[in-house]
Amino acid sequence: MQGGALANDDLDFSAPRERDRASERSSAAVKSPALNVAIGVSAVAVLVGLALWFMQLSGGMVQTAMRNLDSWGLYITGFMFFVGLSAGGLIISSVPKALGIRGFGGISKVAVFSSIACTVVAIGLVVVDMGQPFRVWELFVYSNLGSPLMWDIIVLGTYLILSCVYLWAQIQAERGKVSAVALRIVSVIALVTAVLVHSVTAWIFGLQQGHEMWHTALLAPWFVSSALVCGTALVVAIVIGLRRAGYLELEQDNVVRLAKLLGAFVLVDLYFFGCDLLTEGFPGGAGAEVVALLTQGPLAPYFWFEIIGCAVCAVICLTPALRRNGLLVAASLLAIAGIFCKRVQLLVGGFQIANLDLPFAMNSMSITYADGTLADAYANLVYWPTPLEFGVTLGVVALGFLIFFLGLKFLPLRPAEK
Repeated sequence: MQGGALANDDLDFSAPRERDRASERSSAAVKSPALNVAIGVSAVAVLVGLALWFMQLSGGMVQTAMRNLDSWGLYITGFMFFVGLSAGGLIISSVPKALGIRGFGGISKVAVFSSIACTVVAIGLVVVDMGQPFRVWELFVYSNLGSPLMWDIIVLGTYLILSCVYLWAQIQAERGKVSAVALRIVSVIALVTAVLVHSVTAWIFGLQQGHEMWHTALLAPWFVSSALVCGTALVVAIVIGLRRAGYLELEQDNVVRLAKLLGAFVLVDLYFFGCDLLTEGFPGGAGAEVVALLTQGPLAPYFWFEIIGCAVCAVICLTPALRRNGLLVAASLLAIAGIFCKRVQLLVGGFQIANLDLPFAMNSMSITYADGTLADAYANLVYWPTPLEFGVTLGVVALGFLIFFLGLKFLPLRPAEK
């Protein structure tokens, strides 16, 4: 018990009434019809996504826009994106406890649970990307531990389990059943795993020498910085929304500190991007083709949206006069959208530059655009998801929203009352 805080409450007779009113607002938020509606809408979207997925399983992956030269598409783009969202949220939650520094108010459990929901979405997107997901057991029976894909499966599964353990440890610590030392140990392990999960995801791409845009040693730290950007942005948007709904009681000072962190993370991420572009384009070799593809080619809209959106986000977060809640939410959404555009550039751009010199038979079953030569095939953006891919992806994302909304309703994610 904290004597000073108790004495202040004893002298301030309004303190118990304030706590009661805060508790009533939080309970009302949990019982809000809007939350029930959100749960219902998410559940319906999940069912629609399941129906479309079974349609994909019955008709085969030919129903998607992915082909031999574009073997990954929206599903893997979303996988990269949601791994970043999950890692960022867990890092924001675990760093204060791991380093023994001041936290950000009562947002830790909400941030961890958002990470859990995003991790489920990431795993779900990998499952729907598999042509035969019911053979997933073969990955473990015939696993190749020398493959970065297998590393990612192991780390991602460990990460999901560890996130759940970390959330449980925080809840138990509030009840006095887990010591502060044990919680700090778990938070350190969670922090290391959060960095590893995104590094390994980056190595899936960065260790492939055949794709000009992917083969860079900077990719792993760049993935981690992007995870910090979109994960922090997600936490900012969530806590402002939950505070407005009355679910959380959070001082504006904590929101401002999160905004400052977001601004700093955005600048670091843009710096990494600039370093990569300079290294690619300055020698005038094959990398110059990558820079041209991004700045003035078919991927230019994604490139410039990311650059401008993230720059605006940094200005809002680092300018005191602009740190209003509405603008901070807008800045967070711009950062999240910008990182998604980065994922599109990375994945589609890696396939956009042909790495085959020998002619071969091209038809609609091998590439998306087959009316010409190999150079013609890559003259424009060759991959765009089919409606089926959009529908399945939305269903998986809705599963993440459903998990998060159910957690808000049934789990003790609010800070414990002192």
